[in-house]
Amino acid sequence: MTDPIERIAAALERIAPPRPTPADPLAQPAYVWRGDTLAAARAFAPVPLDRIFGLATQKQALLDTLHRLAQGAAAHDVLLWGARGTGKSALVKSCTGAVQADGANLALIEVIGAGLETMPALFAFIAPVPRAFAIFIDDLGFDAASDARALRSMLDGGAEARPANARLFVTSNRRHLVPRNIEEQENAINPRDSVDDNLALADRFGLSLGFHVIDQDTYLGIVEGYARALDLPFDAQDAVGWATRRGSRSGRVAWHYIVDLAGRHGKAVA
Repeated sequence: MTDPIERIAAALERIAPPRPTPADPLAQPAYVWRGDTLAAARAFAPVPLDRIFGLATQKQALLDTLHRLAQGAAAHDVLLWGARGTGKSALVKSCTGAVQADGANLALIEVIGAGLETMPALFAFIAPVPRAFAIFIDDLGFDAASDARALRSMLDGGAEARPANARLFVTSNRRHLVPRNIEEQENAINPRDSVDDNLALADRFGLSLGFHVIDQDTYLGIVEGYARALDLPFDAQDAVGWATRRGSRSGRVAWHYIVDLAGRHGKAVA
């Protein structure tokens, strides 16, 4: 007689939805890694690179790295850190799109949710694929250095480090990805050990790009650039008033103002 537990397990397996078929890793410009399978991104429409203003240095460094990755040359993993709304995520996507437009065999893979622990499976899946991959992890942060050790190994030094055809592009509001405070030195027997542990993850990135709070002139330059590109009127006083009501100046605030301005003039923006 069949064991009841085995019968129940067999029944559950029959009614369970089939595992999704992974997307073709050679067919799409962008994908999402959902922890157990690769899915095509539903709509990859990065902002045109010429609409990203005030980030010339970061833009060029990221373009150079992505071109090298796509060509199979030595390329760094990249940490993009800094103030919120300053264009970190948008720049990764826009630079990827620009490199693809140049004919490079490069794809973006965004790792979402709690997907970090499943990244070795992603690496195993893409390692034999004859294509370069920019692995994008957005808004990453850890509560403690111990939480980041698995990612440290994937970047450099671990048995399951990322394959040669992939590099990580990580955005964070924190320069070192983990919170730092004075207690890390006061409570440790050897303060240097504690500091080193907290800095170890950020040090694994060969390229670290900072994104900083912008002043009013830079903010207005961004707004004016967007307005010109979208054939919208530019009113500096109105743009400053929007930022004042929002309580901050950033590329994101500038874009939100442009969306509002376009709506007032009956125009659509992508």
